[in-house]
Amino acid sequence: MTSPAATSPWSAPFDGDLTDDLALALRLADAADAVSMSRFDAPDLEVSTKADASHVTEADLATERAIRSLLAAERPEDGIFGEEFGSDGAASRRWIIDPIDGTANYLKGIPMWTTLIALEVDGVPRVGVASQPAIGRRWWAASGQGAWTNVPDAAPRRIRTSDVDRIDEASASFQSISQWRDAGHVDALLRLTESVWRDRGYGDAWPYMLLAEGRLEFVAEFDVKEYDVAALVPIIHEAGGRFTDFTGADTIAGLSSLATNGILHDPFLSLLHPSR
Repeated sequence: MTSPAATSPWSAPFDGDLTDDLALALRLADAADAVSMSRFDAPDLEVSTKADASHVTEADLATERAIRSLLAAERPEDGIFGEEFGSDGAASRRWIIDPIDGTANYLKGIPMWTTLIALEVDGVPRVGVASQPAIGRRWWAASGQGAWTNVPDAAPRRIRTSDVDRIDEASASFQSISQWRDAGHVDALLRLTESVWRDRGYGDAWPYMLLAEGRLEFVAEFDVKEYDVAALVPIIHEAGGRFTDFTGADTIAGLSSLATNGILHDPFLSLLHPSR
């Protein structure tokens, strides 16, 4: 079980100014929302199947194109990695994009889907925007600038993770039983659900934002790619939480995720990996 060292780049202070990058990320989200909402719940939405048997819609493709077009104009020297069109460029600054996280919801007309936009600097996600236009919600953060969300008819509100310090008082989202079964961790899931106060399988990006707002204490899932989680990391970190892979490593490339309110991260790792 890995615990972050003081020298980890994920925990080291960041001395750069990300103000312009965050402003651009919010503009990217505006452009993405305009495209994705124009086809949401459309009766003639075009849907196809990718090589991995997952679905992709015309909106996924058009939304990523819109983001890439704006980045090409505003940050031509930066790299880009998106779910639908892969990697372009190689740089210490890389934008990581999931145009529609929750395509299965999108194509069914269910409003719980998210556009995820991140900026990774020297391997660490530093800027993150998670936008859910179908329900009018958005969350954003940049290293050193706090985590924020929009509030109807009011100024943006800064968000913080909870101060719950006992697992038996914690609320957890485990995404789905099949994920844990396929990853070989059903026993850990049973220990988790028997130990926490409340457990639910909310799904996709939304539970991470509930955690950042202090409404959950634990989220974990498997078979996640970098574009599924990169934008979530700065928001969770700036809200006071902690994000690792399932083993406790500071990475978004571990094909798993474990996010907590920070206080309970090590206790949850011990609960999930009792033999370590």
